[in-house]
Amino acid sequence: MTTVRSLLRASTRAGAVGALALGGVLLGASPASAHVTVTPSTTAAGAYSVLTFAWAHGCDASPTTQVTVQIPDGVYSVSPTRHPSYSVEKVMETLDEPVDDGHGGEYTERVAQIVYTATTPLPEGYRDAVELSLQLPEGEAGDVVEFPTIQTCEQGETAWIDETVEGEPEPETPAPTVTLTAGGDGNHGHAADEASDAAEASDGGSSAVAWTGVGLGALGLVAGGAALARSGTRA
Repeated sequence: MTTVRSLLRASTRAGAVGALALGGVLLGASPASAHVTVTPSTTAAGAYSVLTFAWAHGCDASPTTQVTVQIPDGVYSVSPTRHPSYSVEKVMETLDEPVDDGHGGEYTERVAQIVYTATTPLPEGYRDAVELSLQLPEGEAGDVVEFPTIQTCEQGETAWIDETVEGEPEPETPAPTVTLTAGGDGNHGHAADEASDAAEASDGGSSAVAWTGVGLGALGLVAGGAALARSGTRA
């Protein structure tokens, strides 16, 4: 009986901790939902990264119809992820001079913008996200790379293009930014894949631990029930 009660108390405590943690995540996420945000898979200078742009609002409550991400100088090639609810277009720009692509060829043009156009407008209060795969510019740790973004709605638009200056209040419509960290070991071409593999390995490990815990808990309950039954028989 003691074993069963202990397991129930442990389960109750775990549930309470999980609820508090979830509440903290939701509260922490609320301020960020007011902007168009960008989350990189890696921030290493010169590395390949998958950038996730997300939003959960319209323009003064008007549904979102289009999101245009401006690609900064120093980025030449971008691979946008297709989205079932949007058409996607690359807007190209001819370079004044060819640029070495690092693989024996050269760039004569670059991707200047990525335009996602909704097949059905996204209502206010519903979140959506799009992904871009690209090579981050070379630079120093602490350098800020801006991705000015234009959000077009059924009525009006919001230009998320303002620069955020350290030490000053955040502007009303800040541009999404990525702050570079020190470059890796030069194996930039595989940085995004390695980040993805690491995330999958972490998820797999967490799942294994979780299922192991469930199994042990079930065994404990069975053992507790058997002991209770034996005790009743003796009585």
